[in-house]
Amino acid sequence: MFLDELQPIVKEFLQQPLAFTGGLVSGTLRLKLSEDPLKSWLEKQGLTDFSYTDNTSDNGSGPQSISIE
Repeated sequence: MFLDELQPIVKEFLQQPLAFTGGLVSGTLRLKLSEDPLKSWLEKQGLTDFSYTDNTSDNGSGPQSISIE
């Protein structure tokens, strides 16, 4: 049922409500952990040892044109 699918989310929320809410808000606002102000806040909290891979980074290869014959 629908409630069975929500059970892991509710369980995680109940274990660490502040961390869950913070992650939800930062994900909704699309904040990057490697940019300020979130980076400086994490450093103040002593959480500088985190691994984060930015999949949205621009590597300089924009749209490419192709020719179809």
